[in-house]
Amino acid sequence: MQRTAIINVVGLTGRLIGEHTPAIRSFIERHRSAVVEPAFPAVTCTAQATYLTGERPDFHGIVGNGWYDRNLAEHQFWKQSNHLVKGRKLWEALREVDPSFTCAKLFWWYNMYSSADYSITPRPMYPADGRKVFDIYTHPMPMREKIKADLGEFPFRSFWGPGADIQSTRWIAESAKWIERRLSPSLSLVYLPHLDYNLQRLGTSDISLIAKDLKEIDDVVADLIDCYERHQVKVVLLSEYGITDVSRPVHLNRLFRQEGWLQVKDELGREILDLGASRAFAIADHQVAHIYLNDPSILTEVQSLCEQTPGVGQVLAGEARVRAGMDHERAGDLIAIADADSWFTYYYWQQDRLAPDFARCVDIHRKPGYDPVELFIDPTIKLPKLKIATRLLKKKLGFRMLMDLIPLDANLVRGSHGRIPEDPADWPILVGDLPSLRTNHVDSSEVFAHLYAHCSAGRGYQK
Repeated sequence: MQRTAIINVVGLTGRLIGEHTPAIRSFIERHRSAVVEPAFPAVTCTAQATYLTGERPDFHGIVGNGWYDRNLAEHQFWKQSNHLVKGRKLWEALREVDPSFTCAKLFWWYNMYSSADYSITPRPMYPADGRKVFDIYTHPMPMREKIKADLGEFPFRSFWGPGADIQSTRWIAESAKWIERRLSPSLSLVYLPHLDYNLQRLGTSDISLIAKDLKEIDDVVADLIDCYERHQVKVVLLSEYGITDVSRPVHLNRLFRQEGWLQVKDELGREILDLGASRAFAIADHQVAHIYLNDPSILTEVQSLCEQTPGVGQVLAGEARVRAGMDHERAGDLIAIADADSWFTYYYWQQDRLAPDFARCVDIHRKPGYDPVELFIDPTIKLPKLKIATRLLKKKLGFRMLMDLIPLDANLVRGSHGRIPEDPADWPILVGDLPSLRTNHVDSSEVFAHLYAHCSAGRGYQK
């Protein structure tokens, strides 16, 4: 077996590689490369599940970063159990060839309770008093305290939210080096999220706005490549999707509410969306929205409304839904895809004063949809640093507090992903010493076979 590190540089596309990414550009020039036709939807959880199983969502079941559980009548977002992903994983297939094969899964999603030998993933603690305590989860569990003793606490606030920056990516890279030095796994899966942040905040059309971010990720990647090459580990660079410019948020749930299809209940003067009692609703996920119908009789009406809505490029139903790989019980009855300039919000309230309290917080599990506005601090807050300091002091003193810093202005978002961009320059990439790569274009479901051939020293994969 060839010891391998697969470095997943989130958001990296050919359009972004140039003067600000000299190390990545040099690596590409020295290896075989291809653009990857993205998984659909082109979002983190679906892309990773597709890469690691070689299957489509209608088989592996990961239809997005989240979905509606029809039995629980609740949305499920950013779950972590690997049991949700059906199919034989890459490391499992390789272990069949070599029983001594080991895998370290570092911050790739669906990290918990997998058959990987070593893993690290973000996992806060939630004491009964309502606090949220940032932490990580590791397998084996004793590794958690050892790695934190050496590297310090994982900088959770820089992993997501208004403070998201390069620090979390650097910590992940250091954890990968820590694992390599101590455990020397056959395969390391390393997730570097840094580009995900400012590409959504600022877009990609003006490279000067994101030049610093490109240089920062290039430095991290260069250091990792150097570490792995010194340990005779072959590196593969991979990305999940490309982020493109957007300017128009689309609020499907507000439209459904106007039609009387949405059920909203009052909780302490705030409006909460009651999914189980709604006739139709959307679970928004970047540029894709899963639309669920508790009342199938209105399917044609819902589809027609969506198709007539500015910003909606396409609505998948029936056979089109099947062809897109969305014929799975977790997927929406209809799948809305935004046009190139648009993305979907989860917003359902009609007056901001009635928005739920979690709307102004970083709360990725409670919101019935993905919310990129969590990357911003509300620009209307005067002296935001003082407000943050006051909230943190209250927390330290044991008082209940709400970190309500997030704006409700979806127009702040300038980049998104999820649909399949028309230009391959906005597609993810696959780069490395890949013996089976004979073309400059591969489908996302084919990435598995190329990674398998690389790790197994050229063996072809047989399902």
